[in-house]
Amino acid sequence: MRLTLFKSKLHQMRVTEANLMYEGSITIDEDLLDKAGILPYEKVQVVNITNGSRLETYTIPGERGSRVCCLNGAAARLTQVDDRIIVIAYAELTPEEVEKHTPCVVIVDENNEPKDVLNEAIPNQKYDLSTGHPES
Repeated sequence: MRLTLFKSKLHQMRVTEANLMYEGSITIDEDLLDKAGILPYEKVQVVNITNGSRLETYTIPGERGSRVCCLNGAAARLTQVDDRIIVIAYAELTPEEVEKHTPCVVIVDENNEPKDVLNEAIPNQKYDLSTGHPES
């Protein structure tokens, strides 16, 4: 048996671009993908905190250091520049792997700069939607 678990996420990303005329996907700064352990072309779920939409797509590596977060193609209809999103990757694990699994959470600020890297999700943590920072 294999179980699907939350592997990693980029939390509170700010959408910097929306490109309707591209064939599809989400372009993310390759440094951020690396930090979260998300591979180029990996399937991800995108949850829009601003408007509640959810979609699945795949990642395309963006220019390192650019802090780009661009929804492409049809996904661009579900987002606007400056929306806050969560990009989530999942993994299929055996029950034995689940026992040792720890998700990675990369929290970014309003400029998509990494602020915190956590090795586990913090239950009931609240975030300021304008800054992406955890509330005290």
